[in-house]
Amino acid sequence: MTTRLPLSVFIIAKDEADRISRPIKSVSAWVDEVIVIDSGSSDDTVAVAESLGAKVVHNDWPGYGPQKRFGEDQCRNDWLLNLDADEEVSPELAAEIQAKFADRSYRQADGWRIMIRDMYAHESAPAPWAYGYHQIRLYDRRKGRFSDSIVHDTVRPQEGARIANLSGIMAHRSIRSLDFQVGKYNRYSGMQVEEMRSRGRKLPRLRLLTEFPVSFFKAYFVRKYRKYGWWGLILSMNYAHARFLRVAKAYEAELLDKKEKP
Repeated sequence: MTTRLPLSVFIIAKDEADRISRPIKSVSAWVDEVIVIDSGSSDDTVAVAESLGAKVVHNDWPGYGPQKRFGEDQCRNDWLLNLDADEEVSPELAAEIQAKFADRSYRQADGWRIMIRDMYAHESAPAPWAYGYHQIRLYDRRKGRFSDSIVHDTVRPQEGARIANLSGIMAHRSIRSLDFQVGKYNRYSGMQVEEMRSRGRKLPRLRLLTEFPVSFFKAYFVRKYRKYGWWGLILSMNYAHARFLRVAKAYEAELLDKKEKP
């Protein structure tokens, strides 16, 4: 039987009944506990999570960062592994983490960055060229916590904390469908504008002209979406529109502010 590590996994979720089993199953056999923070699912998310042995805790949605900080507080171990409901730990990453706990080399750092690579519904594994990014997801909460930003959920290490990289990856199934993707971009762009305005940040109006083409170039060439063929063209167009939508909503908010002034 696999030895359970002194490690807590926490996952924030809402209406993820179709996806929540993957992240739980990818870790449940070898970690001490799996905690799902549910913000009011109307589907079977809670039932599915509990059937797989996860502890489910309800917390009304306060934003991404605050919700993850709430999740940190529910864990009984100081070493935490954070997953999103659309992610899963690869077998290679699972073996790497277990090996580091077995020889105690996980203590060589206070936080470990993990490569998170995009994976789409028609794929069985992330493509070798799939867009990815490193984030601290395995960490000692005594040396770092998630930020309290309502939009950006990023672990902020304390000054002097040691950070290193793991070689294994997480698969990221962020897109259920194009319909889902468009809705997600629409919601997220609104939250971005709300946060920018709360900080007094304004976007130059010139970006209404430049945002779409620059973002398309970034997606198609820099993120290598072109390697997906026609699917990559679709992804690039949607990414560019999402970035443009953020700028457009910011400008719309400025117009409404002027209207309200006497």
